Amino acid sequence: MYGLGEVCPGVEVEPGTNLLVAGPPMTGKRTLALEILAHGNRRGDGTIVVTTKDGGEEVREDLRERLGRDESAPIGIVDCVSKQQGMNPVQSEGIAYASSPKDMTGIGIQLSEFLQGFYKDQGVQRNRILLHSLSTLLMYSNLQTVFRFLHVFTGRVQSADALGIFVIDSTAHDRQTMSTLQQLFDGQIEVRKGEDSRSELRVKGVGENTDWRPVPEF
Repeated sequence: MYGLGEVCPGVEVEPGTNLLVAGPPMTGKRTLALEILAHGNRRGDGTIVVTTKDGGEEVREDLRERLGRDESAPIGIVDCVSKQQGMNPVQSEGIAYASSPKDMTGIGIQLSEFLQGFYKDQGVQRNRILLHSLSTLLMYSNLQTVFRFLHVFTGRVQSADALGIFVIDSTAHDRQTMSTLQQLFDGQIEVRKGEDSRSELRVKGVGENTDWRPVPEF
């Protein structure tokens, strides 16, 4: 089982589970998702982030700041940003590069290589995988293409007995897009702004559905 830590105390999900983290901008979805990964890394779970919004070095630094001396498992990052922005990034251990968020074949290859490397070279059998963000993929490709890609991606999570976390800005897409994508996921962490402007979350579809609760400060 994979625990979600302080994000959702007491909530555990089966290996192979894919969760959608959905909510408006500025509600802390990225922070929440990274904390779920960090919680696992402290316990020996491998960490893989596919980033379509922030550069790989930035994501790695953010993760390491959260972990401090508690980094106890490998971190792999698929950077879909730097090359698209015209940079010529220096190859760095733990960071692989896709040409752009449209390069879904490249993203899939790099994901597979990290999973195989963690398992074969380091004996890591439990992994947490984050894709941030689906909204960026939908900016560059149509819904049908993204759906097909995610069908394969979530299947890889299932076959690897990993935990998949996928972030989307729910207000950026129409209801049909959201309902189409939601079919791919086992459950959802919904995030919203509460009455006091503090972010709240609830879990749906895995275990017992939770009531709205404040998002912890990380």
